[in-house]
Amino acid sequence: MSAPQAERGWRRVFPHPVLSLQLTVTWLVLSHSLALVHVLSALLMAWGLPHLLAPFLDQASRVRWGQAFCLVGVVLWDIVVSNVTVARITLGPMGKPKPAWLRVPLATTHPRVNAFFASIITTTPGTVSIVVDDVKGEILVHALNCDDAAAMVRDMKHRYEAPLIRIFRIDDAGTAFRRST
Repeated sequence: MSAPQAERGWRRVFPHPVLSLQLTVTWLVLSHSLALVHVLSALLMAWGLPHLLAPFLDQASRVRWGQAFCLVGVVLWDIVVSNVTVARITLGPMGKPKPAWLRVPLATTHPRVNAFFASIITTTPGTVSIVVDDVKGEILVHALNCDDAAAMVRDMKHRYEAPLIRIFRIDDAGTAFRRST
C-alpha cells in the first residue's frame, strides 16, 4: 500500500485527527481516570463524533505545525507587549491615545486564514477586528493608539497574515496547496 493510500485509509477512520485527539484528551482529563472504560469511551467519541459532525465540518486543512508553533510564540509575545503598552496608555502619564480605524486588505480568500487573522488581531490588546468583509477583501480594525496606519497594517500582515498563509499552505491564487505525492 502506498503512502497516499495509507493516508486516505487513516483519514477515512479519523477524518479530523486533531479534533479526535482533542476529544480524546478532553474526555480523559474530565474523567480524571485512565481506566480502560474511560480510554475506550474516549476513543469511541474520537472516532464517532467527527463522523456524526462530518456534514457540518469542512475538510481538515493541512497544517505546517512547526510554523504554527512559531506563530503562537509571536502572538503570545505580542499579547504581553500590547498589554504593557495599553496599561501605559490608560494608566500612565503618556499623551492622549490616537485611535484609528484601519482597513487591512486580505491576501487570500481562505476562510480559516482570514478567521485566524481576525482572531489574532482581536486577541492582541489595543486592536479589535470589527468586520471581516469578504466582498471587499479586507478587515476593518480599530486601534487604540496608532501613529502610522500604513506601518501598523504592514506589521499586522507581516507578523500574522503571512505566517498563516504559510501554515495553511496557501498559494498565490489564495487556495490551499495540495500535498505532492
